[in-house]
This record gives sequence, structure tokens and C-alpha cells, in this order.
Amino acid sequence: MGNSYAGQLRSTRFKEVLHNSIEASLRSNTVVPRPVFSQLYLETEQLFMQDGRAFNDDEDDEDGSESNSPPIPYQMKPPPEGCCTTDGFCQAGKDIRLSSLASESLDVPPGFMLVGVKSPSLPDNLLVCAVDRRFLPDERGRNALLGFLGNCIGCGEKGFRYFTEFSNHINLKLSTQPKKQKHLKYHLYRNNQGILVKGAPICWRGNDIRIRQIRSSLSEGHLTSDERPLNPALAHPSHTPGSATGSHVEPQTADVPTKFINDNHTASSSISQPPSNQSGPVRPSATGPPANAGPPKKRHKGWSPESSANSLTESTVKSAQSSLTLSTLSVTSVITNGARSETTALQSSSRGSSSQLSPLDMSVTVPDQLLHICRLQPVIFKGHGPLPQLTGNTSDVLVSSLLQSCYLSSQTLPRVYQHYGPSPIQPLSAEMQILLTVYYLVQLGTEQVPLIDDLEQIFMRSWRESHLSEIRQFQQSQTQGTQGRHYGIEVPSGLPGLPQHLSLPPQSQQPLTPSQLPWLAQLAASSCGEAVVVLGEDVKSLAQGLLQMFSRLVDGRLENTNYVVIIVTSPGQETQSCVVVTGKHQCRALAESMFSPNEGLKEISHQLYTGAAQELIHYCNSLGQDGNMDSLLDNVSVEHEASPPSSSQMLVEEKTPKATHSPKGRTSPKDSQTPSLKDMPCPKETVSSPKNTCLEYKVEWREVRPIQLAVARKLLSHVCAIADSSTQNLDLGSFNRISFLILVPPSEVSFQQTVLHLWSSGVLQELGSSEQEFASQREAEHYVVKMDQSAQSRIDRLLQEAQSNSYTLYILVHDHAHWDISSTFYSSTDSSLGLVDRLLNSRQVKDATNILILHVTSFPFALQTQCTRISPYNEIHWPSTFSNDVDLYHERTRYFGVSELLESTCSGSSLPLMRYDSSFESMTSTLEERFPKLHSAVIRTTVLVQQYCVALMAASGKVSSSHNLHKHTSVETMEIVQSLLTAMQQCPTHHGHMVLLRIPSLALAAWAHRRLSRVRRQLGLEESFEIILGNPSQALRIGQTFTDQIKIWLKIQDAEWVPHTYLELEALPCILILSGAEPLGESLPRSLKYCDLRVISCSYLQRTTLEQELGLAAYLVKAESRPPHNPGPGSDVIESDAEKLSSTDNEEEEGQDNGDSPLQSSQPLQPCPDSRTVEPLASRITTSPNVLKETLDSIQCPSKAQIQLQPQTSSQSYFQTTPNIQSQPQVQCYPQIQLISQQQAQLQGQSQPPTQTNVQSYNQTVTQQQPVSQPQIPSKSASSDSSSPRASSPNLSCSWARGLSRPPSVLLPRALYDIITASDSSGLPRCTSFLPHISVAWASSFRPLLSKMMTCTEQSLYYRQWTVPQSYHMDSSNRTERRTDNFHPRRLLLSGPPQVGKTGAYLHFLGLLSRMLIRLMEVDIYDEEDIHLTAEVEGVQYHPPNAPWPNTEVIKKMPFDYTIHDPKYDDISIVYCPRFKPRADGNSVRQEDVYLRRRTSRIKLSKYAAYNTYHHCEQCHQYLGFNPRYQMYESTLHAFTFTHLLLGEDIQLYFIIPKSKEHYFSFSQPGGQLESMRLPLTSDWSPDCIKSPIFTPTTGRHEHGLFNLYHAMDGASHLHILVVKEYEMAVYKKYWPNHIMLVLPTVFNGAGIGAAHFLIKELSYHNLELERSRRVEGGNPSVDVWPFIILTDDSCVMWNAVDNDKLSCPAERAVSLKQVLHHMEACPDLAQYGLCGIRKWNSRGITGIKQWEPFSRGHVHDFLLLNVDRSQNVQYDQNRFICHDVDFTLRLHSAGLLVCKFNNFSVMKKQIAIGGYRTFIIKTKMTDVSTSVGPSQYICAPDSKHLFLASPAQLLLEKYLQHTSQKLFPLSTKNYIHPVLSVDCYLNLGPEVTVCFVSSKPHCVNISTAGLLFSGLLLCFPDTFVTSGFLKKFTFLKGATLCVISADRSSLRQTVGRLELEEQWRFRLSDEFQTANAKEDRPLFFLTGKHI
Repeated sequence: MGNSYAGQLRSTRFKEVLHNSIEASLRSNTVVPRPVFSQLYLETEQLFMQDGRAFNDDEDDEDGSESNSPPIPYQMKPPPEGCCTTDGFCQAGKDIRLSSLASESLDVPPGFMLVGVKSPSLPDNLLVCAVDRRFLPDERGRNALLGFLGNCIGCGEKGFRYFTEFSNHINLKLSTQPKKQKHLKYHLYRNNQGILVKGAPICWRGNDIRIRQIRSSLSEGHLTSDERPLNPALAHPSHTPGSATGSHVEPQTADVPTKFINDNHTASSSISQPPSNQSGPVRPSATGPPANAGPPKKRHKGWSPESSANSLTESTVKSAQSSLTLSTLSVTSVITNGARSETTALQSSSRGSSSQLSPLDMSVTVPDQLLHICRLQPVIFKGHGPLPQLTGNTSDVLVSSLLQSCYLSSQTLPRVYQHYGPSPIQPLSAEMQILLTVYYLVQLGTEQVPLIDDLEQIFMRSWRESHLSEIRQFQQSQTQGTQGRHYGIEVPSGLPGLPQHLSLPPQSQQPLTPSQLPWLAQLAASSCGEAVVVLGEDVKSLAQGLLQMFSRLVDGRLENTNYVVIIVTSPGQETQSCVVVTGKHQCRALAESMFSPNEGLKEISHQLYTGAAQELIHYCNSLGQDGNMDSLLDNVSVEHEASPPSSSQMLVEEKTPKATHSPKGRTSPKDSQTPSLKDMPCPKETVSSPKNTCLEYKVEWREVRPIQLAVARKLLSHVCAIADSSTQNLDLGSFNRISFLILVPPSEVSFQQTVLHLWSSGVLQELGSSEQEFASQREAEHYVVKMDQSAQSRIDRLLQEAQSNSYTLYILVHDHAHWDISSTFYSSTDSSLGLVDRLLNSRQVKDATNILILHVTSFPFALQTQCTRISPYNEIHWPSTFSNDVDLYHERTRYFGVSELLESTCSGSSLPLMRYDSSFESMTSTLEERFPKLHSAVIRTTVLVQQYCVALMAASGKVSSSHNLHKHTSVETMEIVQSLLTAMQQCPTHHGHMVLLRIPSLALAAWAHRRLSRVRRQLGLEESFEIILGNPSQALRIGQTFTDQIKIWLKIQDAEWVPHTYLELEALPCILILSGAEPLGESLPRSLKYCDLRVISCSYLQRTTLEQELGLAAYLVKAESRPPHNPGPGSDVIESDAEKLSSTDNEEEEGQDNGDSPLQSSQPLQPCPDSRTVEPLASRITTSPNVLKETLDSIQCPSKAQIQLQPQTSSQSYFQTTPNIQSQPQVQCYPQIQLISQQQAQLQGQSQPPTQTNVQSYNQTVTQQQPVSQPQIPSKSASSDSSSPRASSPNLSCSWARGLSRPPSVLLPRALYDIITASDSSGLPRCTSFLPHISVAWASSFRPLLSKMMTCTEQSLYYRQWTVPQSYHMDSSNRTERRTDNFHPRRLLLSGPPQVGKTGAYLHFLGLLSRMLIRLMEVDIYDEEDIHLTAEVEGVQYHPPNAPWPNTEVIKKMPFDYTIHDPKYDDISIVYCPRFKPRADGNSVRQEDVYLRRRTSRIKLSKYAAYNTYHHCEQCHQYLGFNPRYQMYESTLHAFTFTHLLLGEDIQLYFIIPKSKEHYFSFSQPGGQLESMRLPLTSDWSPDCIKSPIFTPTTGRHEHGLFNLYHAMDGASHLHILVVKEYEMAVYKKYWPNHIMLVLPTVFNGAGIGAAHFLIKELSYHNLELERSRRVEGGNPSVDVWPFIILTDDSCVMWNAVDNDKLSCPAERAVSLKQVLHHMEACPDLAQYGLCGIRKWNSRGITGIKQWEPFSRGHVHDFLLLNVDRSQNVQYDQNRFICHDVDFTLRLHSAGLLVCKFNNFSVMKKQIAIGGYRTFIIKTKMTDVSTSVGPSQYICAPDSKHLFLASPAQLLLEKYLQHTSQKLFPLSTKNYIHPVLSVDCYLNLGPEVTVCFVSSKPHCVNISTAGLLFSGLLLCFPDTFVTSGFLKKFTFLKGATLCVISADRSSLRQTVGRLELEEQWRFRLSDEFQTANAKEDRPLFFLTGKHI
């Protein structure tokens, strides 16, 4: 394609001649000649020399004056008396130094900028001032108005009009005349930390084009609210066309708006300047806007002497577009609001001063009738220097500054290189840019249009290779941990358009001089003949060159020339250049690209409705010698229709397209039917017949694929991550339900499609919006809204609901999120554009903490800029299904997207799925030359529709000369039509295929629909297939006949049902004409077979634009089509797959079949009953339809032992086949392939029509064997997963079912095909390097290329670094200096390839989120019935059922229930009670099994629940004290010492007391020694205060413990103390900083719960005594101090109360802990009780209880109200680990104290699997021995060598007795009537042993043991009250077991002797044991014996 030499001369002799000539010319320029030809090209530019010196960027030492005269002495005006004269301060005394104001918030008025002023008296500092930006130069040193306007930033004084006056005010103290050019030195900006710092120097010089291009902070992302881009035209381009006032009008400039930049950054790409009015007597011209209304009266530094001279002022303020071709860019304003701007003439004024206006002889007159003569509209690209003024017939010329923008951006070095010290890095020179441009143009093909991206990359490569060593040196010092491997400046391996021999090391290169340039340019152009002409040798000015060009053009001497390059290199002047495009194809492409997409569509509509296309249509209707198409159709006898109007009349007769409704009951007459169609039955006649039912058809809508479930879970995890972060931006715990609204583009089909997915997903049922299945989809429509004007009210209503329902989480799902990203500021009020910005980016949505936004898109690039609102951590990318050849999700389908389409084009032996139609391209190219004024879309659509009409006529066989019609259409079109018509014949139910015809223009689509419908009607094919017009703004409409057909297929009984989505058209034979500027998310059915994109525009080459068009063909094929070991490309380069942008080529796909998926190429070709032959093209074209039909009917199934080649009806068989894909392993079968190839070669050797020259390029293969069975296939609509066809037999008679395993074929325009299939230097498709979206711009031309190995996350970071939003992008207002606070905290982005299943994923996510919120509002509550219930029912009712409080006297009469009923103690020994009879089926349960089998229930939290640390509601913030929005509460550590006899020494405890809780304690003095904890008086009572201190011992549950009692207490004041172990103090303090903590002594670190309760109780009694003493000192009675404390477990979550008034129908209701405690504390005679508690909750509650007793005496657990005064003599056992509360209650009761359980209250305990005092780890002291230790190893014989354990001795003893008691007390096992006697202590001996507890204390209360025989005796640390006489009161069985436990062997022997045990018990030496502890761990000893 193009010149084969690509600029490289092949003749060696020619080289020598040229070298000799060049040497001679170079010697005359005093430059050393270089004889090496390759060194004449790419050269490094050195410092620009001018006037004999190098230009110096540092101007600090210059005074900025215009002359070189010495400075004029200057005397400052004396300051006013009393003013401040200190350096760095203004006269008002305010500090204005940068160092002082760096962190201050400064008020900068709009239009002003912060500037750093350099003061001679403060060399190390800058002064800060605010200056009107109009008086400052832009980044090129131009356009600064004369004068000054500034404000003092210190005192705030405004309006300084003179810099002299201002310099006095800020105390500059100058010795020379104050000049702003000298002292206003630097721009100021805020860095990432918000600090004001010095930025780039202000560029005051504008008279040298080698000036360093200062980049705006915009490209670096450092733009604050105090700043705007240096050039206001860059930030807010305005559409300001001038008005023509004279006869000399310049041609239209093709400047492109800023939205089209992809080769530039925003700051430097705008070439146009604000136009200024001309002055002077030369002649009138166009006037521009009033800004910069004229040049300065004297030459000023801010005005370049050549900046505006004779150059064009743009009619609109635009910047260059780069994603497009040097052509493909729009010339419109940023928001298109009407017709094309100034399409015929450019009305603008020259820029610059009157002295610089071009004289008359420098203007260029455009020849008259230029377009008519040359049949083209030349495009002039401005290059270097001003373009002369054009006069005359300027409407026939287009002017663009796109190339100039590319030049300037390529000369603007990034700031990192500008500040790289004395670096020699310099930008490319103008000469080198021009030469490289010529090289690029030379290598372009004749039909290629230049791409600005390619040229820019050439510039970048040249620059990088010229400074390779410097760049690498810079990167080595900068890239460690900063940019990463993908974002540094890289040197690509090669770039398109750049000759490889130009890559030279910088040492061998020398600067290219202007005198060399014309020679080298002409030398390069000579290699391509006349394609590129260089005018430069004798051209003295651009005007002269343009005149020569016009002269040659009119004379026809440029007939074969595509580009004319004009170069002017006059001595002493700057090099000037421009490029004129004269190629017809290139000029047309460039001209059309100057429309915006919307304006292009309007131009097309205008040409249609004004009749401009009439001649074209008449021309296309003519078939030459075969007649006229309309006349042929009129001759077709159709019974039911008269002759319709001609196609040209139809063009304007209908403005609104109508759906075709075929009349019912009408059939075509038999005499008009050809044999190929006459036997085809009417669908209505056959679909109802049972025997004609297609068994392959099946559709399912509710399937969720595994990968969709994975994505939904990823979304949920990201939401949870936001909630779990410390920012507190989302409190999931505060929401009890969700609501959502799905926003879709304004497409009726997309709307209905989303409604269908939502309705069928079951999400609404899960949310509880309806108790039963929906009768219709109406309810689902309330949750989906189209983004049109109606969306405003819907979202406003949602905002109101969100404000009033703070407990509901609202999800805004923005589907197809890349569609509308326009800023509200640039959108008209009546337009739907800008709605997303206005609604989703509003302050109300951002501040609403219960609104979460989810953007969903296939093309996220426009949302990944430097100013994005979405955090990179909140992006969710669609995962790859394969990783390291492993199928991760076991999908039944595999995604086939754009990467696979591209891969199919690389196959050399098969017809690729994506291709172009060469014959179609040839026809359109011819017509484009014939009709130069018509838009190419009109021509291409007309030709395409003509081809479809002719193909229909030929395939129908109803036209007499149908066999001659084939030559008037293309092979591709004929194949499509024949496949469409014959597919339904192969299925008994008439299933068929869909053909997608993509026509963006609504007007053209409507015309095509009418035209095709007319032809179909005249041919009598109305019952064969439907033609559907897909208009986004209209609902889907199809004929009633086809609707009835679909209803039968889908088994729909509703008479009113009609299809609303394309998905419901599954298997319907149809042509879908999809219109609209871009697809709006419509999913297509899996019956799509052809995707015809031959009409789409080639002018807008953004990545998003290309991908969404190609995404229409995305498909889901069966996973079996690719074996797991060869997953192929794991991601789409273009579709942002999860793993990589691209993958290596798959060599196994080289042998693909066109009919097969490209995935199955290496499968064996086997005999197939459905295989058909490949027929030569000639016979195919000449065979009449009746012959084909007969052939089809005569096909027989061949045997499996042979391959038969038979004719096939459809033309597709000659170029592609449609078999299903096998699931067998792929094995290549070379003999078969060779056989088929030979047969094909023989067939192809026959004659072929000359019109079908491209047929030879297609390879033809036979089909493969069908699989025996096929699984259900989800629909092509990946988001719906709907259609699941099922194969029922090996011979699929349904063509639709056979085609399900094959992706659709895609037909593209040739230009797009060439671009998409080309690769860049990194190996990626070139389209990936295009500008990602029309609304963003590249931040720098010096960006690296996308890497082939980038993941989606890295790709996102790439775009976030290298793209900036255009001014009309909705994120352009989100500039906060790239700090993280510009991210919306509750905004997510889900991206995935088109049609992959994103809708189904996020709908499933909504269901998961809803279930999770319900789950968060629920907890697992232990729900277990009481154990050991006796069967006896006592007839005594002690209290009335509704008694509020217990009666003390009645309680004393109630028997104490010794039996333990708490189910958590199901595994401990039963306490003997005479009234209890155990069940015979009791099971032995070990404690290790308790957690595994305990029953729980899911209970929703009430508003009075206790919470853990994960709960963060607004009410709890101050209570918790742990929130970044609040100051961390300070705490102090206080020591407290007390003495206890059982401890043996003083114990020092520590209290951690927050400052806010110190009022609960008394101190010796404020901040002094802690004395006591304040206790209230018994008589005190307050409704908002709890009197009893609450103690909660806890361990291992700093996160999960339920310590947040704010809601449980209903806001009541209470004293809550956490009792923690010393080693856990820090972590508990971190999570609960506002809680009081009691830290246990170090010796208790390994202790159990008994030690904690012991210490709490004893400390509380000690504190009670202290409080009584303090009260006595205060004059109060000591007994009035409140003696109760509360001991609560850390898992108590909710409390309930029994309604006393509803005992007839008993029920429990949730109550607050405050209500429970108030009620218990108000109990009369409460002081007489020693211990009170409440019932444990279970779901059975009190139902079924015949006799309800509100109070009882028995064991209480978990929640205790303890009287520390009455129980002072009964202590908790500090050594106990298990059952300490049972032991304490028994001893408390035996001491005569009352124990009462309030049965009217119950406590719910949450299941917490982490931490707690019941978690014991028994391990050995040998840390390197990891062996499990059994209970038998917990003890050992004394003095034996045994493996010692690291656990406490008491724990080992308790665990040993629990697990081995059946061996120790064999007579007691399962022997309830003979229990083990336990004296003064209860120990758990296991569930099979019964224990009888007795106390030896005097005056104790014991059960009667008369007549009771005991099976054992247990003495644990017996005290002095246990005597031999006491033991002789009890009777034991013979052989009963004795167990005596002591602290050491000595005390053990003393106990045996003191109690005279040897008299009745027999002991052996072997019966003495100790716990398996080392001596230093103080083991316990016990002795066993047998009763004699």
C-alpha cells in the first residue's frame, strides 16, 4: 500500500550522484559535508543561534527593556508617613512573603492569578500578589495587554492600575524603573500538600520561536481554584464567529475544538489566539470579538512581532484534535448546537498589529470554480510561520491549524526536562519537524489518510533517540519508585512512517540547517514520484508557494499529487512551511472530519431533504444494459400491492419511518414464485404444527454465570472496603435496606432491555417490593430511568427520599457511563447532554452519605483522567476467565470480542471474521469522485442499500434477468442475503438469522428502511424476513405476523405482548437497521450472523468510538470451543480485559475455517452428515435458484467413511461455513486438509466473472462434524444470559442452532480495517494508541505508549496520568491539584468488554448487597431450650404471673433449684437435687463439641442492641470517641492499691480513665491520686441514670466484644468498666478510647474468668467501704451507699421483656437495658438479695408453659446483679477456669443468701467465635514439639519424667477431671442416685457423673442427705471446717472413690492425717498424682483411694 520504497532509494548509482550534488551544495554553506547518505536525515537540534549568541532562557539578569541602553536611574517616591517599609511587607504592614503565605487560604478574584514578585532586597524569597491574567503573557510569551491591574494579597487593597504604584505599595525599593516584565517572575501554584510554591517562570519573551514553551499547570494537574490555564482561550473556548465587513475574506480554518486533542496537551495545543481588530488604511476585513481589541501602540514584549501577522484568526477558539487524521478532526465548537460553523467561508480577522498586516501583494487569491474544475476542496495545513491572507473564492478551500498544533506541542518539553539543571535536552527544530513530515507523507499509500498520532510518534521517537543518553541519565535519577516501568519515557522499537535508517546515535548527528532542508525534502519526495511535491527551492514566501500550488492545481499538473509541501527558508528569517492536501480521497476525508459527529449527521440530513442526493440515487438505480431497478421491480407481478413510487420519490415522501406490518393471510401467487421459494411455507402455517417444532430452540433469562457472580462479589467487597476504611464515608451498619435507580441512555430499547433483565433477575423479589411474582414488567420500570429530561424529576425524588430515609442505602447505577460526560456549563437546557453532570455530580448527591454511585461501562477511558472523581481503588475490572491456562470460573461460554476478531484477521488460511468488501469500496470510491459535494455517508449508504436490493432481487428469482443481477452487487452482500433467505428453510419452525446494518444517520436509516421494505414488498418476501428500523428514540416495532411467531417460540400466552428488545428477536430472520450517532448499549441476540459496518464513519478515530462499533459483534461462544490448555487471548486489547491488553499470536488458529469459530481451527476435519461442498463461484452465480433448491432437496447423508462434496444453497458455503464447535481435543488432520485443499484448487480453477476479482482471496473449507449434544448456551447478550439453545441431535436441521457456536462476521470500511489491523511499535493495534475519548486530551506529547503487558489497572493509571479532561468534560471542574480529596468517596466504576454480562453482574450485586445489609442487621443468637427439665409439675404458684417484683418472704419459702438449666452447661456434671429425675437417654457431650452443635437463630437487631467496634452511627460518635471527625479523647492511667487476705500481698491495679469520664471517680485533688469510684445513694433515682456500675471482663474480643451500650442504654448515663488483661491493654484502648478500663495485675495474665470476677467483686466491696467512709465524712449515713454491681458477659446483645398484660397470649418484646436495670434496681427489698439475674432467651420463650412463675430461685448466668455488701464473705474462686459461676452460686446459697431470677426478662447472647474466657490452649513447654496433648497427659506421677505442659495447673486439673472422671469415679458413671459428694466446692466431673454439693460452714444450708449413698468423695483444698466428724455423717458405697486435692505433697499428707481418712479409705503409692507442670509452675497434687 503506497510507495513501496517508503522514502528509501534503492539505486546505489543514484545515491552516489545525489551525494556528490549534496556535497557541493553543503560546502557552499560552510558546513563540513557528510558523505554518508543516511546521516542526512534525523539529526539532533542544538541550541538555537540567533544574532551570534545562544538564546538563554534565564532572564533574571535582564531588565526586560526593548533596547540595549543602560538602565535609567530611578528615584522611588517616598512612602506616606507612618507606612510600613519593611521588606516583605506591604505598606499596610501585612506579610506578603511566599514563605509566610504558603499555607494560608488566599482570596483570588475571578480572572486573577497568583504571581511571585522578585524583590532585590529579598533574594531568597518571593512576594505574592494577584494580577489580572489579561496583562500577563500566555505560555508562548504572547497576548499580554499593556498596562497592569493587580491586588495586594496582604491587606486586600485592590485596583492598582500602574505597576509603579503597586511596586511602591509592596516595598520593592527599586533603583531602576519598575517594569512588570522584570519583577513579575513566576507563576505560583499549590502542590499536592496544598502548599503554595513557586511554579514556572512567566514567559515574557515572544519574539523568538525557540523560546522555551512553558507548559501550563493544566498538563501537570497542578491547577487550583486560585488558578486557571495561562491562556483563557484554552480553558473556555468560545464560539465567536466574526462578521464579514469586506471583500477580502479568508478561507475557513479547520481548527479543531479542544475536545479533539489527542496529540497535544491542553495548554499548548490551542493554536488559535483571541482575534483582534485590524487597524490601518489597508482594507477592511473581518472583525473579531472585542477581547484584545487592538494591538498595542508600541511594540511590547507580550506581543510577538510575528505572532499574528497575516495569519488567520480562528472563527472559533479551538485547539487541534489529534485522535483524528490530519483530517479527521472537527472544526466545530465544543458543544455542537447547530449547523456546521461557517462551512463555506472563513470570516475572521488577522492577528497582530497594523504594522504587521500583509500587503496586497502578499495576499493569495483562490481561483474561481476551483471545486468545479478540480473536483476537490484543498486543505491547507498551517505549519511554521503565519499563513498569508486568502481572498477570492475562499469557500473552496479549507484551512486547519492541526499540524501547527502538533509542531508546537512537540516542541514543548515536559517540565521535568525543563528543570533538569543544565541539561542539553532541547526540542526538535522546525527544520527537523518539516523533514520528518515529508518523510511521513512520502510513505503513505495513495488511499491512506495521514494520522496525526503517527506523525506525533515520529517526532517523539526522533527526539528521544536524539537525546537518548540524557533521557536515560535523567530516568535513572528519577524513576526509582516514582513512575514505574510503564510510565517513564521509553524509546519504542519503531514507529510507522519513520525510515529505520534514521535512528542514529546523537553523537554522530549534526543540526539540520535551513539551507539543507529544501534539498533533503525534495530528495525524500523524489522517491514516491508525484505523490508528494515539495516547493521550496525558488519559493521566497508562503504566498508565492500557494500561488504556484493553485496554478498547478488548476492546470491539472497535480492530478497525481496528494500533498504539496511549501518550505520558505529565506536567509535571516525563520523557516516557514505549510502543507496543502490535494489528493481527492484525502481532501474528502479531511473535509468531512471537520464536522463534529452531530454536525456531520445534520449535514447528511440536509443533503437528503434538500434533494442533493437525487442524482446519486437515480444513477445507482440504473443497472446499465440490464435496465433500471425500479422498472424491473415494477414488472414483478405482486398480487397484493400496486406499483409503488420510485425510490427517488420515496426519499422525501416519508419523514417518519414506519414499521412494516405485513397483512395477515396474504400469500404471494404461485405463478410469481420461483422453485427456490415457492415451496417455502408461510410461517403461520407451520409454526403451530407439532411435528414441525424445532427442538433446538430454548431461551432462559435468569441464569447467572460464575464469572458474573465473581464480579458481583468483587463489587460487594469494594463497598465493604469503603465501609471498613477509617474515612467513615459509608456506614453499612446503619442501613436496613437498599433502594436503587438504574440510569440508562435515552434509548427505548436499552431502557426496555434493562427492565427485562431487572424483572427476570429476581432482585425486586429479594428486595421485597412485591410479595408475589409480578403480573407484568411495569413495576420494574420504576427502577430504570432514561437519561432525558424526565430523569431530573426522578432523581430529585430520589434525593428527597434519601434525605428523609437515612436508614436506606440508595444505589445509583449509571449504565453506559461513557455516553454522557458533558459538563452542565456547556450543555443547553433542552438537551439531554450534561444531565449526568447536573444530577450525579451535584452537591446534594456528593454530600448524601446514603447514596452510592456505580458507573458501568465498557469504555472507561473518559472517566480515567487526571481530574477523575473515581478513586483507582474503587475500580472493578472484568476478570479474565483463564489464568496460566487454568479455567478459573468453569464457564460454559467463552467471550469472543474484538481481540479475537483481530486475531482472525491474522489467519492466512481462512476467511477472517472481520474483513472489508473490496468491490463495495471500489464502487463507492468511483462515486465519490463523481459526486464530490455529497457526503461520503450518503454515497456509501446509497450503494449499500442498492446492493442489498439487487441481491434480494437476484436471490428471490422473481426478476426475469436475475442471473445477470449478480454483477451489480458484491459477493459479501449476495452471501448475506442468500443466507438470510435460505436459513429459515432449514428449520421446521422457520428460525433464521439477524443481519445488522449499522447506519448512524437517522435520515439515511429511515430512507434505507423504506427502500428495502418497498423492494421486499414488491418481491413478495414480506413473510420471509422482517426489516426493522432501530431508532433510539422509538420503541421496537415489528409486523404482527412475526410477533405471533415469536410468541409461539417463547410460549407466551399474553395476547397483548409485543417484543420490546432485540434480545426477544432471537432466531427471527430479519435485517436490523441500527441508527443513531453511537450504539447506546443495545444488546443483540445470538442469532446475529452478520454485522455490516460498511457505512460507519471513518472520520472520528477515538478508541471509544471504534470499540463500541466493533463491540456490536461481541459474542459468547461455548467454552468447549477452546480447550483449557489453550485459552488464547485472555483479554481484549481494546476491551480492557483483566489480564493484559493483548496476547501473543495463537499459532494453532492458522487453519481456521471461515464457517467455524476461529477457535476451532485445529480440530480434525471429520465426515459430517451436514457437510456440503464448495462450489466454484461461476457455477454458483449462474445456477438458478430452482437448481439450487433441487440440489438442496437431493442431499443425502454420506457415510462416515468418506467426505462428500455437495452443493449448498447458501452462498455462505463458498466462503464460510457454520458448523458447531466440538468439545473434543483439537488434533490436526493433515491428510484431510490436503485433500480438501486440492479439491478447492480444482474448483477455483474454473472461470469466474471479471467483477468478482476478490473471490480468490477467500479460502474455502468444509464443515466439521457436529457434536452429539450441546449444552444450553446463554444469549449473545452477555448481560442477560438469556438464550440457551439446546441441541437435541447430531444432525441439527436448524441453521440458527448451527450458527450459535460461531461469532458473527463483521464487514468494515477499508480505511477502518487498515487502521484496526495495523500494529504500533509496541505490538498493540494502533487504535489503542488513539485518543481514548473525544472529551479528553493528552496531557503531553512526550507520553510513553501503552505497553503490551499492561493490566487493566495499569492501563487505568496510564490514562489517569496522561489524559486531561476537555473544558466541556464534566470532570474538568474537579481540579484540586491531583489530591485525593477530589475523589468521590462513594463512587465505583465497573468496566468490562461489551456484551460480556455487566448488567447481570451488577443486578446480582444489588441482590447480594441487600442480603448483606439484612445480614448486618441480624446476628446469630444462641437459641437453645433449657436442659435438665424435670417432668414433675408442682401445683404451687408462688407469685402471680403479672407480679412486677419478687416478694422476699415468698422467695425464702421457694425451694432452691440446684439443677443447672443453662444449655451452655450441657457438658458438665449435674448437681444432685432430690426433686430432679434425669432422663435415661442423656448423651455424653464433650466441651470441644459444644461450639459445633449449639443451635443459633438469625435475629434482626433491635434499636436497643449492644454493638461491637464496627458500628459507627452518628449518635455513637461521641460515645465511642474513635472517629477521625472527632478529637481523640485523652485518657490517664491511675494506679489503685488494695489488700486482700486471699492474695497474700498488696495488689496494684490500674484504671484507664478518659478525661470525659473522670467525674465518676474521686481524687485526692484534681489530677491527683485516685481514691475511689463514686457510688450513688440508695435513695437516688433518675430516669436517665443507671446506679449500678457495669463490669465486663473480656479477653481476645477487642473488635467483636459488645461494649457499645449507647443504644442498649437508650442514651442513659451509666458507668461501664471493661476489665482487661495487662497484655491486652493497648489494643483495647485503641479500639475503645472512650471507655474506662480496669487492668488486671500481671499475675492474672494467664488466669481464667474466676480471677476476673474475684477481683471485680473484692475491689467493689473495698470501694464500697471507701465510699461509705467518704460519705460519713460528708455527713451522710454510711449504709445508704448503693451496694450493687452488674457483671455482664461481653456477648450480651439484646434484652427482652414479657408483657405482663398479655399473659393470656404470652409474647416477648425487645426492651432496652436501661428499662431492665431500672426495673430491677427499683425492686423493693432489693438489698436483702445477694444475687439477682435474668433468664436466657430462646425462641420457645414462655409458650407452652402451663404455670408461669415470674421469679425463681436457682442458678443465674451471664448477666448478674450482685450485692457486694451481703456477699462479702463469699468469694469467687480466683483459680477457676470452668463453672466458676455454678460454684459461686452454690456457695452463696449455702451461706443463706437469697438468689433470685427475674423470669420476666431475658437476655440474648450473640455467638462470637473469636476470643472469650472459654477458649483454652493447652500446649507443651517444648516450643519445637508440635504434638497434640490428650487429657490423659494432663497429669503424671510425681517425680516422673514426663512432658511438662505450659498451661496453669488449675486448668489442667479441671480439664482432666472433666474428661476422665468416668475412670476416676467408676461407680458414679450414669448413677444419679449415688452421686459424688463434693465438699465446699463444685468441680465439673463430666456429664456422666452427678455431684452432690454440701458446705461444711457453720449455719450453712444443705440438702438432706439422710439415706443417700455416695459413690465418691471429692475434697478440694479442704479448710478447717472440714473435720473427720463432718465426713462421718455421710455414707459411701463400698469401693467408692476418694479424691483429695492439695497444693503440694506435704499438705496432701497432712490432710489425710487430719481427717483420719486411712480409717475408711485405702491408699496406694501409685494413687498419688500431680498436674503435668514443672516445679516452678507450682503443680497441684491429688491422691485417690477406695472406700473399705
